Amino acid sequence: ACLDDDVVNVYRDVCRQLVLPAIQKEQPEVVGVSVGTQMQLLAGMTFCKMIKQEFPDIHVTVGGNVITRLKEDLPKHEQFFTQVFDSAILYEGEHALVWLLEALAGERTWEKVPNLMWSRNGEVQVNPEIYTEKTTALPLPDFDGLPLDAYFVPVRILPYLATRGCYWGRCTFCDHGQGYFDQYRGKPAHDVVREITALKEKYRTEHFLFSDESYPPALLKKVTQLLIEEQVGIKWTTLIRFEESLQDPEIWKQAVQAGCCTLYYGMESANERVLELMDKHAKKAVIKNNLQEAAKAGIWNHVMAFYGFPGETREEAEETREFLLENKRYIHSVELFYFVAYRHTPMVRNPDKFGITIHKQEEYDMPLDYYYTLKEPGGISCLEAMQLAEEFYQKDFDPWAVRVNAREHVFLYISKYGTNYLPQIYAMKAGQDEPRTDGVQGLITWPVAHAPSEKNSKGEPGMSRVVSHVAP
Repeated sequence: ACLDDDVVNVYRDVCRQLVLPAIQKEQPEVVGVSVGTQMQLLAGMTFCKMIKQEFPDIHVTVGGNVITRLKEDLPKHEQFFTQVFDSAILYEGEHALVWLLEALAGERTWEKVPNLMWSRNGEVQVNPEIYTEKTTALPLPDFDGLPLDAYFVPVRILPYLATRGCYWGRCTFCDHGQGYFDQYRGKPAHDVVREITALKEKYRTEHFLFSDESYPPALLKKVTQLLIEEQVGIKWTTLIRFEESLQDPEIWKQAVQAGCCTLYYGMESANERVLELMDKHAKKAVIKNNLQEAAKAGIWNHVMAFYGFPGETREEAEETREFLLENKRYIHSVELFYFVAYRHTPMVRNPDKFGITIHKQEEYDMPLDYYYTLKEPGGISCLEAMQLAEEFYQKDFDPWAVRVNAREHVFLYISKYGTNYLPQIYAMKAGQDEPRTDGVQGLITWPVAHAPSEKNSKGEPGMSRVVSHVAP
């Protein structure tokens, strides 16, 4: 119902003003909508439905990680294939999309399109064949036709994917791998650098987001060396794991020389027992070493963590908080959230192993995560984790409250000034309690849990949002 609600669904207005006029101008025969994150789901489905209503002859197909995660649910809701979109491509879509176009042109039978979900005579069909892309055989990414200069950044930033899946692939809380049918694959370093060089020249950009799940250490060392040797001259950012093989200071210096500006680390916890439960197998000393060496080399370190992994105690959660505060000199920005039981994770598939009970609510017919409770006392509950995260932002977050929300903007600041020392983008001046009034302006907000005694507008415990400071 929310897809049709003009009052609550702001994306309907966005679609009317931006999407539908563009489609009217271009007159495509096929429109593909990728839904890569949960936050894109409402917007993506809204756009699809409105496109089908306005242009019934256009074939609308959907894909992306979230669509793949919903592959068990979509066949149960045939109305999606008659009212919202015409087909869905699961897993990787480069070849599957081409073969879908061939089927639409009558050059291939629909049953012979791998990775495809579609409707025939009111019944959803799921083609059994799965096609996995061979990374070394894929062509150069093609951004032709996209409005690259219309994004909210002053210079072009291109995404580039050198790997498929995660080379670690063992974290028990993670479901990112659900979007891939096969195991981790990657391109050789020389192919990566060759393609980056070609993209730089073709699209006249020096800024790249390496959008890999987690950049492999071996590939990092080889790629950075080649970027330097071939004098490619780019700036880049990516996500990375803490690794024992990255303790040499020269690795980080080489990364900076090769153009690395910002790195995003999934620390999750600073307690080694909890990290073992997560199957991350990271050592606290290694985490500290990687952060220190990267920071000293000039890299902006962004650390992500969460409270409430099942079995984690308050004392262990406090260890994470203390680690962040003790190492704030080497940590430039932080995201600290609370544990979420995502549907396709090893934890949810094996709840008894992790001491949790999953509560599936029938009214939510396509959930991507579940509410859970602990089977044994002693660990942090879901609500307690939410409250601890709230306390962190209210009491401890000042050292990291930046006035630039988008990662891309932080990336460009570091690229412009050539340093990870950027006091002008923080909300507070160092050592002072007064908000800054110079330079960048912006707002930082975060979700907050109500205590059991507090109620929302419906008289139930819920969530609200808190603003860290008001822009002058």
